[in-house]
Amino acid sequence: MIHLNGTLVPSHTASIPMNNRGFLYGDALFETIRVQEGKILFWEDHYFRLMASMRILRMEIPMHFTPEFLSESIIDTIKANHLQNDTARIKIIVNRNSEGLYTPQSNTVEYAITATLLTTTYEINEKSYEVTIFKDHYVATGLLSTVKSTNRLINILGSIFAKENDFDNCLVVNTNKMIIEALNGNIFLVKGNVIKTPPTEDGCIKGVLRTQLIAILKASTEFEIEEVTISPFELQQMDELFITNVITGIQPITKYKKKTYTTTVAQQVLALLLAKTNTVS
Repeated sequence: MIHLNGTLVPSHTASIPMNNRGFLYGDALFETIRVQEGKILFWEDHYFRLMASMRILRMEIPMHFTPEFLSESIIDTIKANHLQNDTARIKIIVNRNSEGLYTPQSNTVEYAITATLLTTTYEINEKSYEVTIFKDHYVATGLLSTVKSTNRLINILGSIFAKENDFDNCLVVNTNKMIIEALNGNIFLVKGNVIKTPPTEDGCIKGVLRTQLIAILKASTEFEIEEVTISPFELQQMDELFITNVITGIQPITKYKKKTYTTTVAQQVLALLLAKTNTVS
């Protein structure tokens, strides 16, 4: 079942018109959320990022798009798919709903909410995980790159490149040739007790788990967190690298070029994260 503009409809009957602006122009954005046994993780961060992204894209936010309305819609979708006792991936897609070419006739929106079963848990995967830098295309710096729009061509092409060359993931660079993120999450670098991550000004997605970890690490007495521009030359100088997103949690990188990395700090950071997820509402 899909929650489509306020109505639950069977997945096989849900459809969009051919003039849908998300389909025609990528005039849409999305939010991916992890729900565990009916509990929406980090809901406040997800909600405010969704609202901020809609404002950046100059979409008209409906009056009923309150945190309560959307969270209830998520739970209704979970229940309709019989996932209330499981872990689920929720995806909210919002697109501008109007006629027009590049210039829309209005900024009103429509939306859909989908739910699928997740079998993964927040734990450190000890398997080999090798990455390289994707250099075929670059992400522009600035505010627009922080939005999770449906235009993910660099992520798609980078994923194809990784698959064809037997890498598990790729690191993405901006137009200044600086590291900003991985194809499917934010990147953190560890040297001693200092943990670095690129700033959003460099063009990385403002990830919800990134936001959570920065807050956790700032409150920690064990680590120092820095939001700084990352040069590719720094990668091989680090003790650890790890990727974060709300679906996977923390994914350590074990190899880049000839450099291999440990996972000790990733394990410690995960423990701090789990302590918080057990208390979030």
